[in-house]
Amino acid sequence: MTTPLLTVEHVHKWFRRIHVLCGLNLTIEQGQVVCVLGPSGAGKSTLLRCINHLETIDAGAIRLRDQMVGYEMRRRGLYERRERDVATIRARIGMVFQHFNLFGHLTVLDNVTFGPVRVKHIPTSVARDRAIQVLRRVGLEERLSAYPSQLSGGQQQRVAIARALAMDPELILFDEPTSALDPELVHEVLSVMHDLAESGMTMLVVTHELSFARDVADEVVIMADGRVVESGPAAEVLVAPRTERAARFLGQIQREVENKASGEVEQ
Repeated sequence: MTTPLLTVEHVHKWFRRIHVLCGLNLTIEQGQVVCVLGPSGAGKSTLLRCINHLETIDAGAIRLRDQMVGYEMRRRGLYERRERDVATIRARIGMVFQHFNLFGHLTVLDNVTFGPVRVKHIPTSVARDRAIQVLRRVGLEERLSAYPSQLSGGQQQRVAIARALAMDPELILFDEPTSALDPELVHEVLSVMHDLAESGMTMLVVTHELSFARDVADEVVIMADGRVVESGPAAEVLVAPRTERAARFLGQIQREVENKASGEVEQ
């Protein structure tokens, strides 16, 4: 039996008195695409930040294969790893944020080269060659010398995806990657993500894009109030949810999509 690529076991996270993640469990196999859906405040983004150890956890464990993320077990219990050791594990996990998080003073090429050189200590010439390859993959090889401010939102998000790919990660986390984009730019980002999924990239995607989840996801996870309320194959969960909470959420999203479509037709 193979070890899952990612295992989240009974994870709890509190922000003061707010219980954001309530004993959450999740498993992702290599090559899987898992889409996480749920209402605002469900804990979706916090889950991603805990997986990448951008947030600490208060109980439970997160493992990338057989290595615990952020912590190590010693004789007297669990201890947070040193930042250098955390960075080594984090380099194996790419992350694409909602608001791009690019370095505004660096060109597209330098944004994508930065991580491999600074974190993985790859020679600059090798890192630049790799950066050009992944920028070509996301359709931006002609914008190498541009700065983020000179790009559309969709282009900036594609640079962010290229930046994650340049680190050659085992897993990429996407935190609502299209929610900050104008509607006409959403497709170009989803198209890149679709190509990544077809290439076998392991992806954990927080999204409200039901059509993307339906077309690409191997598994859909629906969260509410810090818990997984339903999970399973996309064709089952999105078409015939078993729980009332999941059905109510999906119905709300579907109505929003229909209302938006009818509004566009009227215009």
